[in-house]
Amino acid sequence: MGNKNDTSNVTRQIDESLRHVYREMAEEDVPDRFKQLLERLKEQEKQNAK
Repeated sequence: MGNKNDTSNVTRQIDESLRHVYREMAEEDVPDRFKQLLERLKEQEKQNAK
């Protein structure tokens, strides 16, 4: 019986750790390199739409 409770605790800890890492990554700024690439893609779309 103790094994199931241990598994539940491990699963809960993994869930919490994954949420923490995801939250940290979601709060990070987009690198300038990616921002520049997105701007170039937007400009290309505008030119192709003409």
